[in-house]
Amino acid sequence: MKKTVCILVSEHPFLDARIFHKEAKSLRKHGYEVTMIVPRRNGQLFDIDGTLFTNHFQSPSFTYGGITIISYDPLVSLENNVKLLAHNLQQKGGERFTDPLTQLGVDQEADFYHAHEFFSLYAAIGVKRKLAKKGKQTKIIYDSHELVPDPLEPIGRSVFQRQQRMLEQMFDESDAIITVSESIRSKYKAVAPKVPVEVIYNSPPLLHPCTPKTYNHPWLTLGYLGKVTRDKGNWKKLLQILELCNETFDMRLKMIGGTTTREALTIPNHLKSKVELTGWIDYLLLPNALQEVDIGWIDLNVKTSLNRRYAMPNKFFSFLNNGIPVIVNQCDDMKRFIDVYQCGTVIDKAYASAKDYAEALRMIDKQRQTLRSWGMAGRKAMENRYCWEHMEQRLIAIYQKLGKKG
Repeated sequence: MKKTVCILVSEHPFLDARIFHKEAKSLRKHGYEVTMIVPRRNGQLFDIDGTLFTNHFQSPSFTYGGITIISYDPLVSLENNVKLLAHNLQQKGGERFTDPLTQLGVDQEADFYHAHEFFSLYAAIGVKRKLAKKGKQTKIIYDSHELVPDPLEPIGRSVFQRQQRMLEQMFDESDAIITVSESIRSKYKAVAPKVPVEVIYNSPPLLHPCTPKTYNHPWLTLGYLGKVTRDKGNWKKLLQILELCNETFDMRLKMIGGTTTREALTIPNHLKSKVELTGWIDYLLLPNALQEVDIGWIDLNVKTSLNRRYAMPNKFFSFLNNGIPVIVNQCDDMKRFIDVYQCGTVIDKAYASAKDYAEALRMIDKQRQTLRSWGMAGRKAMENRYCWEHMEQRLIAIYQKLGKKG
C-alpha cells in the first residue's frame, strides 16, 4: 500500500518550483501518493507572479501532473493573529485548531504532513493532534524556505518573541526539518537539537546538454531572474548599472521575471535597445531563456533581513546550472559557496552600489577567460553535488527514515 503525503501550503502558489515541480513530483516518482492543500486569493488559485487563474484550475479539487490539488480560502485575520495562534498552540489537544487548512488536512488522514510556512506548520501540529486522538499516527516535516521569525525584520520585539516561542514548541512536535541553507540549518539546530535538520537547496534538475559559453561576442549580457522588488532585484539600481557600464563597454540586460503587480517596468529611451524583458515564463522553459545570459546578477537587501543574508535562492542555482557565473553582494552563504567553487564574484559590501557593480563588471568584461572558467566551475558543482537529482536523494532519504520509525 502506498504511503500518503499531504503537502500543506498557506502562502505559496501551488505551482511553486520547489513545492510542486521538484518536491511533490519527486515524491510521486518514488511511489508516494501526494495531495497538496493550497490557498486561493479572491476565490482563485494564483500563478507564480501572483496573477489569478480565471480560466483554469476552477474546481476546488482536481488532479494535475498526477498530484491531487485541494484549494481553500485562508483566514488571513487568523493567520496574522500571532497571540491567538500561540494561545491555541499552548492548549493540549487540537480542539482550538479550527482553520480550513487544518480541517482539510485532517480529512486526508495522511502518513506524512509536509508544511512549507510558519502557519502551515501550525496547521500541521493541529492535524497531528487531532489524528492522534482518532488513533492515527502521522509524521510532520517542516520545510522552511526562510528564517522565520527573522530577528532583523521590523515586526516588533513582542511579536518576534512570541513567534520564537511558538517555533520552539512546534519543533518539539515535528519529526524532521528541512531548510534551504547551512546558516538557517545551524539556527534551527540550536533551537531543536533533537530533531533532524537537513538542507535541501533550491536547485533545478540538471540541464542536458549544457554547452560551455565562449564569450566571443563583443558585448556582455547581464541577467536577472525572478521578482523585482525594493529588497531584491532593485530595478532602479539595475538600470544605473546598465547606464554606468555602457559609458565604457557594451553591456546588455536580460530580465526574466518582473514585478508581481500590474506596474510595468519602465526603461529610459536611450537604454531600450540594451534591455530585453521576457516577463514571467514557465519554470521548464528557463534554460532556453538563459542561453543568452553571460553573468547572473543577485543583489539582496540584507539590512532588514537575516534571512536574505543567509539566502541561497533559486536563481543562484539556475544560473550555475546553465553554466552562468554570478555576481552578488555580500551574503554569507552565497559568498561561502562562491569562495569554495570559484563560480563568480562577490562585492564585499552588504550594500553594493550601482557604481560598485559597474566597476566589477568593467573588469570582468576584460577577463573573458575567467568568466568561462567560473561558468564551468559552477556547472561542475551542480553536476557533482547540487543539482535537484542530488537534492531528491536527500528528500527521499528523510521520508524513508521517518517511515521506518513507524
